Amino acid sequence: MNLSKRLEVVATLVDVGARVIDVGCDHAYLDIYLTKNNSNKCIATDINPNALENAKKNIKKHKLQNKIETILTDGLTSLDIKDDDNIVIAGMGTHTILDILKTNNLSNTLIISSNNDIELLRREVVKLGYYIDSEIFLFDKDKPYIIIKFIRGYKKYKDIDYVIGPILKNNTDYKKYLILKYNKILNSISKRKVLLRLKYKFKISILKIKL
Repeated sequence: MNLSKRLEVVATLVDVGARVIDVGCDHAYLDIYLTKNNSNKCIATDINPNALENAKKNIKKHKLQNKIETILTDGLTSLDIKDDDNIVIAGMGTHTILDILKTNNLSNTLIISSNNDIELLRREVVKLGYYIDSEIFLFDKDKPYIIIKFIRGYKKYKDIDYVIGPILKNNTDYKKYLILKYNKILNSISKRKVLLRLKYKFKISILKIKL
């Protein structure tokens, strides 16, 4: 079974043998892969009944219906979460992810790939009592993705660590990507919005210094 590049990376960050709670499982490809290859017990959840039905069909196709549990639920609602579970959330926006995280009990390990607002994601998850254990940047079908593994605990971060990432700040390709991204944003901002333009000019200057 072939996973997307992004899900392949997610799978490498999952703890071998841990129970995985896959929030917004879609077709349950990750759960099927982990069950077959990584000795993980998986719980595949989704708020969308059609998506969960597709997941069930795929799970049945691989004859794993007795090994992968499927639950129709909003985020982590009503789930009995253990400390050593791995919670995986991939493919949602940061605000939706934070709504899920802030209103539920959590495990010690979170693996998250957000579609936007990565800086905000870092800041808010750290506030919840986690540090950044791993960060991976990649392109999958020409789309940029960042996958972050958070572990419960404490590390002190500088502001630049939230903007670029405490690990990705050493990744030249990622910094070049951010410079291009911020320049595009800067060019789209009206010259009347002086403070907002200064904010992005500052980010670009910092990134160029770090290159």
